[in-house]
Formats: sequence, structure tokens, C-alpha cells
Amino acid sequence: MLLPDLSFLVIQFLSGLTTAMFLFLIASGLSLIFGVLRVLNFAHGSLYMLGAYLAYGLVAWFATAPGKFWVAVLGASIGVALIGGIVERTLLRRLYGREAVYQLLFTYALVLIISDVAKLLWGTGQLSVSRPPILGGSVSLFDQVFPRYNIFVIILGPAIALLFWFVLHRTRAGRIIRAAALDREMLGVLGVHVDRLYTAVFMIGAWLAGLGGALVTPVVTIVPGMDVEVIVNAFIVVVIGGLGSFWGALLGALALGQVMSFGILILPRFSLVFVYVLMAVVLVMRPWGLLGKPLRG
Repeated sequence: MLLPDLSFLVIQFLSGLTTAMFLFLIASGLSLIFGVLRVLNFAHGSLYMLGAYLAYGLVAWFATAPGKFWVAVLGASIGVALIGGIVERTLLRRLYGREAVYQLLFTYALVLIISDVAKLLWGTGQLSVSRPPILGGSVSLFDQVFPRYNIFVIILGPAIALLFWFVLHRTRAGRIIRAAALDREMLGVLGVHVDRLYTAVFMIGAWLAGLGGALVTPVVTIVPGMDVEVIVNAFIVVVIGGLGSFWGALLGALALGQVMSFGILILPRFSLVFVYVLMAVVLVMRPWGLLGKPLRG
């Protein structure tokens, strides 16, 4: 069997990086919510889907406006964050402290509700959004072409990771968030309004999901059901990286993105097998994930 040339492998690697950055945006929000609220939010993929649909709607609304794509990305991500805040304050907080099965059932019910609302508002057809003009076209790399928009996404992912690292480790708000993940009761005794903190954290996680959904619109088709597909991959990412670990989400996304990219190249018909083999290997070697910590009993 002839091996692919180096230029093709580089493009395949960059494609895996693009996939990884989208997965990181979704999985980082999911991991943040679990780390602080201890909630496995199965509806996180639905927030991602809402971001995609809202971005499509805003692009259509501002059809003649300059910079409509960026306005749509900003508006969609903020809109999803607000929806997440409403859900947390009015519904989800009633389930804190209860068994995880109640939280999973509730968030799964949200998946069904949001899916039906999306079908009612936008239909069941395939929708798409054009790339912004400034990032249209491709660049030449090693005699291969690679979309400019994908390069932007590859740069954006680490930039967001560094921004959140700075916020979590170099600001007072970040220290409070990390303290809430360790001992929320003590934080309440010290005078911090834990309920408001939970709402803020859930909104940040929802914002990351909405941002990922809005940014993915020029790359994938917007269809009902895209939420279920992405949440499966996002859960695999956080399992690989470690539940509650922000950097674990980045590492898990990078690993999964490359496995998906090169798995298709090696055995196209069995590419999904590599994803689950990777997860199984990590779970056998480190049941709490690559950068996660064993849960305290």
C-alpha cells in the first residue's frame, strides 16, 4: 500500500485540528459546568444546535449589513448564554443535590423540547451559512489548499483556552469559581452568593456551546439531530481528558480530532472504531481521564 505524501498528511493533521477546536469549545463548557455545578448536562449539545440556528437566523436578518457573520456569532452566543441562564435559574437549580439520574432525565427532556422548538421555528431542511468574506477562499500549504476559515478556527481555540486560563488563575472571579468546584458550602459561609455564581458559570458554559455552534455554521450543515452527534463526541472528549478539567478538555479534543481525521484515512469504513478504542484505552489506564482527578467519595 502506498503511503500518502507529506503534504496530504499535513492537511489531514490541520483538518483534525479544526475538528478538535470545535470539540474543545463544546467540551470545555460541558466540563466547566460539571466541575462547578456537578451536573452532567446532556442538553449541552442542544445549546450548540441553538447557537447554529440562531446564527443562521441572524445572518438572514442582517442580510445586507456589513460584518453580518460576526454580528450573528456574537448575538447567537449571547442569546444561548441568556437561554442557559433562564434554564438554570428557573428549572435546573431545583435538582441540585438530588441523584444524578434526575439531572440526566431533566436535561434529556430539554434535548427533546429544544429539538422540537428548532424544527418548529426553522423546519427540518438543511441550512448553511457562508463564510465571512475576509476569511473566504484558501491558502496554499505544501502544494495543497486549506481554507482560511479553518486556520482562523485553529488559532481561535488556543486563544480562548489561554483567555480562560488567565481568568480562572489570575483573577478574583476565577479563584471564586475554582473554590466553588472544591467546597461550595465553605464558599457560601464566606459570603459568596453561590446561587448567582452557579447561574454565571452555567451561562459561561452555554456561551461556549453557542459560540461553537455559531462558528461551525460555515463548515457543517445545520440540521435537526446535530445536537445528539456533537454531545456524544463532547462526552468522549471530557471522559478522555478528565471530567471537570479545562485543560483535559483541550487535550481530549486534540486527541479525538486527530483520531477521527486519520481514522478516516486509514480505515474509512471503521473510522468510528478508533474513537471508542481511544476512549477504552484511556479508561483502562486512567479511569478518571488524562488530566482528571479521582472523585472523592
